[in-house]
Formats: sequence, structure tokens, C-alpha cells
Amino acid sequence: MDQIRIGQFIAATRKAKGLTQRQLAALLSISDKTISKWETGKGLPDVSLMLPLCGALGITVNDLLTGEQVSPSDYQQKAEENMMDLIKENQENKKRFALSMITVGITVVAVAALVTIASSLPLPVPARVAVVVLAFLTAAAGIGTAAVLDAQAGYYECPACHELFVPTLGQYVKGYHTFTKRRLTCPHCGNTGMCRHRIIR
Repeated sequence: MDQIRIGQFIAATRKAKGLTQRQLAALLSISDKTISKWETGKGLPDVSLMLPLCGALGITVNDLLTGEQVSPSDYQQKAEENMMDLIKENQENKKRFALSMITVGITVVAVAALVTIASSLPLPVPARVAVVVLAFLTAAAGIGTAAVLDAQAGYYECPACHELFVPTLGQYVKGYHTFTKRRLTCPHCGNTGMCRHRIIR
């Protein structure tokens, strides 16, 4: 889905309705910063907000996801295209998540093998140091690659406003985390909390 196109459509429809960002935000019980994020193409409305948003703007969900008013004759085709886009996006997120897990597994095995070699084989000191350095470099590369894949696999849900967002890599790396949650600052409401990782919308 084209976030920029959808954002421009939300902005144009809101203005045509004579609503300010603050007024639309009040109707949806969210912040006007969230409306601004949508309209600048920096995020999409959460599924739970799509129907209320469409009701406030007098459009259909199909119009929203297409980024334009859909004529009755094109409605079925656009609905199918939007559904396929969502399915494709969810599949790509699942693939990234699976690749990140595979990368972690391979990294653990490779580092364990290198450490075992360095500690158990009778190697000269320079060779032993080289193997240990290689183990550290392998760990760093593997963890870095897994982090990039995992950060891009899906979304994080803010516990305060329930908006979905994708953190920057810097936020992702710095955030304290459990297996399913990560401490992040929501770009929509500014709340910092344990955000749940969601692979699909």
C-alpha cells in the first residue's frame, strides 16, 4: 500500500469535510500528531481505527486503502487488490521474522564452533587469537543482520494509544526487550512503554 497516497487522500478528504487535524483527532479519541503522521505518509491507521476514521470522513475502507474514491464499477477489483496487498505485506513480515530467527540460529552454531576450536585445538597463540576475533565478528554480524530483519518484520503496538509503528533501527537496538515486547517510544502519542511485537496487522 502507498502510505504517501493514502496520507494525501486522508488530508484532502478531511479538508473537504471542513475538519482540522485536531477536530478529526477528537472524533477518534487520538492525538492530532497521529493524524499528522498519517497525512505525511509516516504511518497507516491501525485496523481498529479504520472504520471510525472512514465514518468520520464519509468514505469506505476500500477508498482509504486505495487512496482515492473508488467508483462502484471498480469497487470489487480495488477491494481484491487491497486484500492482496495486505496478504503480501503480512507474508513479507513473516519471512523477515523467520529469516531473523534462522540468522540467530546459524550465528549461535557458528560462534559456538569457533569458540570450541579456539579452546580445544592445539593452536599457536596468533591463530587462537584470530579464531576468537573471528568468533566476535561472526557474532556481531549475525546479531546485526538478525536485528535489522526483526526490526522490519511487522510492527510494534503502543500500550497507551494502540497505534502500530515501525521503530528506527537505533530505537530498536537500544530498547530493553523480552521475547515478544520491546521498550520503545511511540511516535504517535510520545508514550514510552513495553510495546508488543506484531508480525501481521
